[in-house]
Amino acid sequence: MGTILIIDDEHDLLAILEKKLRTNGHEVFVADNGRQGVQLARQHQPDLILLDIMMPEMNGFEVCQAIRDEVICPILFLSARQAETDKIRGLSLGGDDYITKPFGIRELMAKIEANLRRERRAQDVNAAQKRPRLYFGALNIDLRQRSVRIGEQEVALTKHEYGVVEFLALHPRQIFSREQIYEAVWGYDAEGSADVVMEHVRKARAKIKALSGADPIATVWGIGYRWAAEEDMS
Repeated sequence: MGTILIIDDEHDLLAILEKKLRTNGHEVFVADNGRQGVQLARQHQPDLILLDIMMPEMNGFEVCQAIRDEVICPILFLSARQAETDKIRGLSLGGDDYITKPFGIRELMAKIEANLRRERRAQDVNAAQKRPRLYFGALNIDLRQRSVRIGEQEVALTKHEYGVVEFLALHPRQIFSREQIYEAVWGYDAEGSADVVMEHVRKARAKIKALSGADPIATVWGIGYRWAAEEDMS
């Protein structure tokens, strides 16, 4: 779960969003004006910010300009202003998405979770750059070269087959649905079906097993997949 800051002067909407996000397990801070929002953003360094545009003291554009170089989290604009120029301005100032009011709460929650997952994925990549290899017995993953080897022999994986293997290996013991894997490997804005994950898992498994005799990916029936191999930390 994450820490989320909501900056909006619509108190009814503020209360609804705060309650929903807390129910979903997030820590939530709220501000009903731009100046207070800037202070809370600097103080708490949230994982995601929901930012209205038309507010007293400082508007959302001014808030984004003030904090963009000080916080690294996604900023999602929420606004009744639907003009294309406003959307372009918000994104050019450093916003990660622009959602027009009125919006569906379920859709907004889905976008929040997707942005948080994408942010965690970026953090994993940064961590991987500091830790160039993962070892699982004879199987080793070179995170910089983006390759998988069994001993000295490289496994001939495609780009997306490797992406699935890397994603699961970086999150051992965690179970992921096909949709979560698809978003992490193919991208947040990818157009296609998560059904392709099954085929890529099948092919990656077959290639690794052909060289090692072992299958590092476990199927969790009715849910998805997890990395089953135990990491060698020695």
